[in-house]
Amino acid sequence: MASLQAPNRTTATSSTSTSKPTPTPGPKDPHTVILGSGIIGLSAAYFLCESGNTDPKTICLVDSSPELFRCASGLAAGFCAKDWFAPSVASLGALSFSLHKSLADAHSGRQTWGYAQSTAVSLSQDSESAISGSGEDWLENGTSRAQVANHNRPWEEDRGPKWLRCTKEGILEVISRDWATAQIDPKRFCGWLKESVEKRGVRVLNPATATEVLRDARGVLSGVRVAMSQDQQTQDLPCTRLLITAGAWSPRVFAALFPTSQTRIPVSSLAGHSLLVRNPFFNPQELDKEVCHAVFATDTLGFSPEWFARIGGELYLGGLNSTSIPLPDVATDVVASEKAIEQLKSCARAMMVYNAAGKEIEVLRQGLCFRPVTSSGRPLVSRISDEKLGGLRTRGGGEGGVFIAAGHGAWGISHAPGTGLVLAEMMEGRPTSAKVEALRLPS
Repeated sequence: MASLQAPNRTTATSSTSTSKPTPTPGPKDPHTVILGSGIIGLSAAYFLCESGNTDPKTICLVDSSPELFRCASGLAAGFCAKDWFAPSVASLGALSFSLHKSLADAHSGRQTWGYAQSTAVSLSQDSESAISGSGEDWLENGTSRAQVANHNRPWEEDRGPKWLRCTKEGILEVISRDWATAQIDPKRFCGWLKESVEKRGVRVLNPATATEVLRDARGVLSGVRVAMSQDQQTQDLPCTRLLITAGAWSPRVFAALFPTSQTRIPVSSLAGHSLLVRNPFFNPQELDKEVCHAVFATDTLGFSPEWFARIGGELYLGGLNSTSIPLPDVATDVVASEKAIEQLKSCARAMMVYNAAGKEIEVLRQGLCFRPVTSSGRPLVSRISDEKLGGLRTRGGGEGGVFIAAGHGAWGISHAPGTGLVLAEMMEGRPTSAKVEALRLPS
């Protein structure tokens, strides 16, 4: 086992930068740097803290965005499912759904981040019945997420959302079993995770960018050099375990840190516009009785709308995706398309019911986020072997390694707690709580 020594530079840095060293760790202590402070990176940090095997003060999250949760982790719908997944992801999906519920039960999740049971329904406004089946390519093909559910049963009128307009020809079918789908506000959940890990001593650095990996005298990973965006200074962070959870930016992060590696991370970005509007039937006096519905509709106004009702009178409208919008350098550079937002507003006007004639929709937020997707539809949750690191070596067992979690598509929020737990177990050299063999980085 290689011992941790003072980091040595492997590449040159700008002469205009000055280095601010951080305290040197003990020679045998593993140190973890997580690149990406979204929901998956924070979940991994949380479960590392929970395990009792890792000192929280040896964990540091690094994110390039000046404002956290400005992409999928904050602007996603927050819909969670237990069993809507292909066999390769089924174990991870079930674990993560269970963790969502147990975290909410233990930490007042309904009040803190809007956790609630959700009833999922499919809506067809023509003579065709709702589509059922399974598959992993629905997102890339632009079809409805309802295609992956196979639990259809007749619609019960008294369980329908009051805000949804349905034509006489419309067909509604329930596509979720009892307690098999749920809803959260992902931005609030991320905020809770961040607060929880910081209280235990985990550091969060942003805006900051990892510029290079550092080696000890034996060529073993010993640190990460980080450039602070605000003061143009650098910090050398001790690191024996490196985790990349930068979402759609993960391939760029890996390529920048391992420029001599022939490995490419097979993750691309899929842009998705969204609209958050006020539920016109929301009554603050009945907050404890509020229920959530997820509505997956067939093609309307050129796309397949997805509606998600949240606790607190919010309705999230998404489903308008694009592969042609380029990924910006940082999340705060994202600019939503006015044309796409207007398309969503037109959809909202067409599909919502108002309790006052002529009442205009109340837009709470409009957004654009980038989902990390893979061609297979399966996410990557994996240790990257040393052979793929372009000459860098890492400690073995539970003391070192380079890991990645990316490509969850539209299920990043749903799969985040399970992914975080599995990553923590991988990094500490423990058996994983979900079967993730099929989610390894391809050879």
